[in-house]
Amino acid sequence: MNKTVNINLAGIFFHIDEDAYLKLQRYLDAIKRSFTDSQGRAEIISDIEARIAELFNERVKHDKQVIGIKEVDEIITIMGQPEDYIVDEEIFEDDPINQTGKKSARKLFRDTDNSYVGGVSAGLGHYFGIDAIWIRLIWFLLIFGAGTGALLYIILWILVPEAVTTSDKLMMRGEPVNISNIEKKIKDGISTVSDTVQDVAKNVSDSVSDATKNVDFKKKGNSLKSSSKSFFDTIGDIIGFFLKIVAKFIGIILVFIGSITVLSLAIGLFFGTFNEGSRAKFFDADLVDLASTTGVPFWLITLLIFFAVAIPFFTLFYLGLKILVTNLKSLNGIAKYSLLGLWLISVISLAVIGIKQGLSYHEEAKVIQTEALPSITKKDTLVLRMSQNEYYDRGFRRDYDFEKTYDTNDNRIQISQGIRLIVKSTSDSIAKIKVEKIARGEDYSKAKKRAEAINYNYQLVNKQLLLDNFLTIGIDEKIRSQEIQITVYLPVGSVLYADKNTYYYHRNDTNRYQDILNNGKEEHYLQILNRDTKCLDCSDDDDDDDDDDDFQINIDANDEKKNIIINKKGIEINSNNSKLKIDENGIKGNSEEVKVNIDEDGVKIISKED
Repeated sequence: MNKTVNINLAGIFFHIDEDAYLKLQRYLDAIKRSFTDSQGRAEIISDIEARIAELFNERVKHDKQVIGIKEVDEIITIMGQPEDYIVDEEIFEDDPINQTGKKSARKLFRDTDNSYVGGVSAGLGHYFGIDAIWIRLIWFLLIFGAGTGALLYIILWILVPEAVTTSDKLMMRGEPVNISNIEKKIKDGISTVSDTVQDVAKNVSDSVSDATKNVDFKKKGNSLKSSSKSFFDTIGDIIGFFLKIVAKFIGIILVFIGSITVLSLAIGLFFGTFNEGSRAKFFDADLVDLASTTGVPFWLITLLIFFAVAIPFFTLFYLGLKILVTNLKSLNGIAKYSLLGLWLISVISLAVIGIKQGLSYHEEAKVIQTEALPSITKKDTLVLRMSQNEYYDRGFRRDYDFEKTYDTNDNRIQISQGIRLIVKSTSDSIAKIKVEKIARGEDYSKAKKRAEAINYNYQLVNKQLLLDNFLTIGIDEKIRSQEIQITVYLPVGSVLYADKNTYYYHRNDTNRYQDILNNGKEEHYLQILNRDTKCLDCSDDDDDDDDDDDFQINIDANDEKKNIIINKKGIEINSNNSKLKIDENGIKGNSEEVKVNIDEDGVKIISKED
């Protein structure tokens, strides 16, 4: 059984096996001997120890993990061997491990050594391997062109860490962080400082003879000391202080938004928002409809939505924590790539499901059933009512959503109130009813089969037409915009009495459907005219416009969809799905493609495709 030793390496505590500790100690001793006469020896050794501590920290999975010989050998492989360590055969019996010179992956840092403001441009230049001048040019274009560069620069200034240590600066340039590179970096820095000092000393010596006579050295020394901090350094400190406050505030917002969103999605997933029994929606997409349309299980769709939305917000949450907690460990590679893979799978799967649903609505088909109502002639009064089933009590309103329920025989079915009611006049002597069953599908044949599978009923009892306010389809039928359109044709001269429960079912675009039953005329006796009605029991307030019907000229073509009406209101020309109206308010034209309005305000032309 081996002993373990607790060590403090660059301010970080580690548990290390005794044999591994002895090997690490001999390695560090060899490094120290290699730099005995080197400039910056203490800084080189300090940076090497900090890098070793960083590498150990990456390999420690939990606080109680003990570092062994394997981990030490890996560190020595990465860091390389000092010359003294290679030739000293008494230190190790192991063969020395040759140092590799291959490039490492670059990491993004701010390079404050070559900065004008915060070092963001220089850091990005190192990261992408281009000169920083091009990055600065891009910032200039973004700031003075698109106007977003300043905000983006500040965000990067806040989020991107500064390259402080030698290891950071080497990783920023993509150079391996090993002994030789650390030594070279520090010595280059010392050499640069030495050259600068020599240049300054030379300039000072050239002018010292002229300055010594009139200079108060004590006063100048105090002046230099008081101005040791430049104006830009002071401004930088002030900006840095406020940026830290802004960063903490941003961190709090990210943590709040991320946590609330993920928590809400989790609650919705497990406690009912995505419950199949409810009309669950996601960006106006009906999840039950998605499941029915595509054949993908409902639970799988909700799970994909959860991952697609929750993972980005979890990333925001973790980013906020990183801003607030400076020493928070980053997610390991396995966790990062697992989350990324799961998110990509979810997004791609949802995209495929959406495309599949869109294609499943490609074609529309109708199944039309027409029946004469011989008991309703131009001398009769028809009462029109919607009929409700107590098993499907959802109120009297038009609603195209589907719900699962049971019929009177306890069979599982799907029900909808997607019913449209239209009333038109006819020149025939008797009334008739036309029921259009409409559905969509991937192709026309599938759409037609779905339309044929729609169940809908009505009945005529004692001159009372009772229309079901619902349609049903089988539980296994896929939902593809199934609906019912009912057109009741009444002969000119007959009378219509519509129950108030028909109100929401005949709210139609008059120009498109040419419905002569206007909303608000329910529970009134309406005489059927050619493409119009006349209220027989309305008060003057209710039916002011009906006086205009005393004068009216109707010119019909051989097509009931084409006619001209001239009365006190003006002139109205109807042709198929187009309508032109000329009255005291101006000229109004309406068709499937364009809408024209000419009045005292001017001319307005609106394309419906826009």
